[in-house]
Amino acid sequence: MKGLLIISGLGIIAMLAEIFKFKKALFPIVLIGIIAAYAVNFMEWQTSTSISYFDNMISFDKIGIAFSGVILVTAFLWFILANDYFEDSTNVVDHFALVLFALVGAVMLTAYRNMTTLFLGIEIMSIPLYVLAASKKDNIKSNEAGFKYLIMGSFASGFLLFGMALVYGASGSFDLSVIQSYITNNSANLPSFFYVGIVLILIAMCFKVSAAPFHFWAPDVYEGSPTLITALMSTIVKTAAFAAILRLFMITFSGVSELWTLILASIVALSLIVANFTAAMQSNVKRMLAYSSISHAAFMLMVILANVRSNLSVSAIIYYSLAYSIGSIVAFGVLYNVAKNKNEDISSFNGLGKKNPILAFCMTVAMLSLAGIPITSGFFAKYFVFAALIGTGYKWLLILAVLTSAIGVYYYLKVIIAMYFKSAESVEEQIIVEKSQSTVIILSTIVTLIIGIIPNVVIDIFSF
Repeated sequence: MKGLLIISGLGIIAMLAEIFKFKKALFPIVLIGIIAAYAVNFMEWQTSTSISYFDNMISFDKIGIAFSGVILVTAFLWFILANDYFEDSTNVVDHFALVLFALVGAVMLTAYRNMTTLFLGIEIMSIPLYVLAASKKDNIKSNEAGFKYLIMGSFASGFLLFGMALVYGASGSFDLSVIQSYITNNSANLPSFFYVGIVLILIAMCFKVSAAPFHFWAPDVYEGSPTLITALMSTIVKTAAFAAILRLFMITFSGVSELWTLILASIVALSLIVANFTAAMQSNVKRMLAYSSISHAAFMLMVILANVRSNLSVSAIIYYSLAYSIGSIVAFGVLYNVAKNKNEDISSFNGLGKKNPILAFCMTVAMLSLAGIPITSGFFAKYFVFAALIGTGYKWLLILAVLTSAIGVYYYLKVIIAMYFKSAESVEEQIIVEKSQSTVIILSTIVTLIIGIIPNVVIDIFSF
């Protein structure tokens, strides 16, 4: 909880920076604040106690602390990566505040205990992102991205609120523990509109993680948004949304799993097929990564299915979130530097292996990790998903995931082939990367390899 308060305080400090004229000091203040938030988060992890706040509306248990730790680590790396993004902005203070408040909403989603705080967390996280997606005011694609994100996000919020209202109408409470008890005590006599409410909530959450067939906003929003804002959406937002889904469907609605598991399995299957086949046809790297994120969302939803059987999947989804977030930070960091003064097509990577071997190596590791190739963290992320799901009745989903992952290897390899086996179309200047950005990219690449070599250490840390 103290970490959440520190991040909230940073957001307020960011808004005051313009008035009290300490804009230049804002960046180090934010980094120090995130380190402090992580430190108190770690101390709460060590105490092994779950303390409730605001009449049990928020409570940081082990799961919440683990997910918020992943979010804070990713946020720290992202802020360093986005250093020159903030420097170039005339509205630097506004951007800092928007990102920090989005971070507040993300941390809230890891620890909510009430439908009200679920909704508040989603909106606090989403509204700043609608603005940030459209922050390139002179770029029509950015304006379109912000508008589409706003409209689709509003639809998803409508589904969520309607579903929450129906659940409340049946159970008489927004408290997750009360709703869970209501399901247990009335399992044979639940009203049909209660089931409708659960399905509506599931649809709303699938919108938030861009799972098919609720994914159609993601490619345009990813492509139109500034590259580093896309990185924020692809990492922190995804992790927070899956933390929220896990708490809802692992605990609260587990008593009616026979209702939503088949629906969720269908969504996963459709996401795997649509995402991988469509990604293979993309020439724009950001659009390819957008469809790739839908495929990864499907894998994490598979973990939710597996969790009906075993708590092993809690550790698996945290590991997957960490591996995917770190890999995405590398991928978007390299893309940001390569495509600064040109388009974001795969052809922009032609000859990168000669122009900047370090960037090319880091991008190679990121692509291999996202594809799930040994010895990267992405391989074991998918392995733990398969291990969690193998004992369930969804073996057909495992087969589909393996087959569609093969297609994923193809479109990730297109970027690697462009870097090492194609020549640049024209003689261009060497790509110069800021020291802070190169540090983050290289460090994240090393972490991707390390947690791929010793995955059990990470799994043991997050075992429940």
